[in-house]
Amino acid sequence: MHDLSIEERKATADRVAASPRLTNSPKLRSFFLYVVDCAIRESPEEATEQQIGIHVFGRRPGYSSGDDSIVRSQARLLRQKLSAYYAEEGAEEPLLIEMPKGHYLPLFRTREVNPLPPTRTYERTPRYLGPTLDSPVTGELERAGEALNPAERVFTRRLGLRFVLATLFAVLTAFALGVLLGRRASPSGTHDAGPLWSAFLQKPKSTLVIFSNPLFEGDPNAGLHLVPADLPHNASAPTDETYTGTGEVGAVYQITRLFTSQNAEFTLKRSQLVTWDEARSSNLIFIGAASQNTALHELPGLAGFTIALDRNHQGYIVNQHPQPGEPARFPYEDKTQETAIFANLPGLEPGTHILIFTGLTTVGTQAAVEFACRPENIAMIARQAGTTNGQLNPFEAVLQVGISKGVGVSTKLLLLHRR
Repeated sequence: MHDLSIEERKATADRVAASPRLTNSPKLRSFFLYVVDCAIRESPEEATEQQIGIHVFGRRPGYSSGDDSIVRSQARLLRQKLSAYYAEEGAEEPLLIEMPKGHYLPLFRTREVNPLPPTRTYERTPRYLGPTLDSPVTGELERAGEALNPAERVFTRRLGLRFVLATLFAVLTAFALGVLLGRRASPSGTHDAGPLWSAFLQKPKSTLVIFSNPLFEGDPNAGLHLVPADLPHNASAPTDETYTGTGEVGAVYQITRLFTSQNAEFTLKRSQLVTWDEARSSNLIFIGAASQNTALHELPGLAGFTIALDRNHQGYIVNQHPQPGEPARFPYEDKTQETAIFANLPGLEPGTHILIFTGLTTVGTQAAVEFACRPENIAMIARQAGTTNGQLNPFEAVLQVGISKGVGVSTKLLLLHRR
């Protein structure tokens, strides 16, 4: 028997999730993908009854699982579906995915040997050699499409999902191999870490990159609508949290290139799965608007510039403390120009740091990250914000992004406030 690779597990999970037994039951499918994701990342603390109730079934944090048996009852049904799948259409599957009674974290085993013991360990934090996401199983790679209006603009539909994911996986795999070969050929980094990124690249502090992963209600085939982060949703309505924006994916790609050039690592998290216990002692990089990044929405971070919506649900940036001669707001002017926020803030614990990149659209978010990855731009920021011990002082800035055919083609600094 050979050790089971992450790719083998993900491929098997994809086939199980694509079977009619689960596609006809969206909630069970979400349940299955969530706990499989926890198992692959070896995060049993996220596969408890309480966490499943919150992240899969929309229960409020702290709800009484003793009074609400939704997770236990659905777990029994999921076990039945898995048994039926492996008895029929999955009879030839070489790898079994089982959820033992009394537990919610799945086990993986081949048909030829006994189940893997629960103490077996795997690499928890992979080195990111390409723009891979923390859980391709759950499908949070972009559903490739155009940026929409600020309320639901950064999301695309499920058309041809499996084909899109397969294509993206092949492209990203090729990119990862290219980066690996390039690293072997040139052991020294090609980018200067500089006063902004050095704090995020140095050990022993870990870095979490947290990208937008909002909650939608409805049926993808009939229509979805965004559930605002500050409003409760109907717990009985079907929900979907497997979307992110095209700009967020591009932003992760840029950050991956920078970290790879410095032989550094980060952990990628979708916002719905972030827990503050793990985030408190880490450096944090937020990608996407607070209205669509629940972790950022809960963070008391931005104080100088924030995003708001007008009566037409059009986004604009608010200057909370305008100084003489400064505008009080930065609107989304047209399809050729928008604005974004770029902030460098103190972390939740001493010695940690926070970066925030949030545009009025997903295009602006990507442009803000690309702006921050250019050393000449950071040198300009340093002249205004100043540095202490070789690191940038805290600041919040507004960027102007020029857009052509849905792509950010130019970015410049409009305004900066020191913190």
